[in-house]
Amino acid sequence: MSGRVVLLVTSPRLPAGVLTAQAWDLVRAHPVLTAEESEQTETLRAAGAAVTVVPATADTLLAAIAEHGTVVWLAAPEGDEHLARELGLRLAREPGLAELELLYGSWDPPGARLLDVVTVMDRLMHPDSGDPWKRAQTHTSLAPFLLEEAYELYDAIRDDDTEAVREELGDVLLQVALHARLAEETASFTIDDVAGDLVAKLIRRNPHVFAGTEVADIDEIIANWEQIKKTEKSRASAADGVALSQPALSLTAKLLQRVERAGLTVPTPPADTLGGELFALAARARAEGEDAEAALRKAALDYIESIRTAERRSA
Repeated sequence: MSGRVVLLVTSPRLPAGVLTAQAWDLVRAHPVLTAEESEQTETLRAAGAAVTVVPATADTLLAAIAEHGTVVWLAAPEGDEHLARELGLRLAREPGLAELELLYGSWDPPGARLLDVVTVMDRLMHPDSGDPWKRAQTHTSLAPFLLEEAYELYDAIRDDDTEAVREELGDVLLQVALHARLAEETASFTIDDVAGDLVAKLIRRNPHVFAGTEVADIDEIIANWEQIKKTEKSRASAADGVALSQPALSLTAKLLQRVERAGLTVPTPPADTLGGELFALAARARAEGEDAEAALRKAALDYIESIRTAERRSA
């Protein structure tokens, strides 16, 4: 016996029928075997391919090779590694029995696993078999978790912990996916709308990349970004659009930045109150190129170490 079996691997994240020209030529010219029915098998049959569901064993494939010479095995989404291993060992023991080839008919593009996030979220939000806790949430009830996850990501970045950054980015992504899924039922927009708006914004605000706009340096890129943003938002005040829920020092720094960019002269609050004193310190930090929020955070973290040192001494 001398024949050929081609293990055809396809991406489960792409629509059925999205295959390379080589894969299409192969499935139209030779019998296609697979272990179970799927949307992919229906699409191949509709295009004229001969697809048969058979047991996933080496004996089945070798029998098909004996009859047809060349057969295509359409692998399941997980790849049918057990079958590939069994067949590989069999052919290694009996050289010349058949040739084994691997062909990728389609593969995941960058970002394809984000489709899995949407699929899993749909399952979690299913009205009958989903997670009751997630289905009971609202944008308001989830808001504290979004802040918490963002701070945990900030901590991981500060600690230069790459693995933690990866994990915490996933937790932030969960919040985005969950908020978007809730909106699908309550606010008439979806995760695709969120992603589409982001893509459009990035293209609009980066004309030096997408529209051939000439820029001299990064400062000009930032200036263009701010001008485009100002045109888009049509804000009546330099204070419009500032996130008021952010920490007070960060809020102060953002307001001072907005005033500076607007070219305004605005007196700071009187320094005869505690709030006025703190505002003045934040203004001084900005004038000196310092981040008041980060500076106070570092001082607080150093103080934590001092507390622990004092506790060890008194133990």
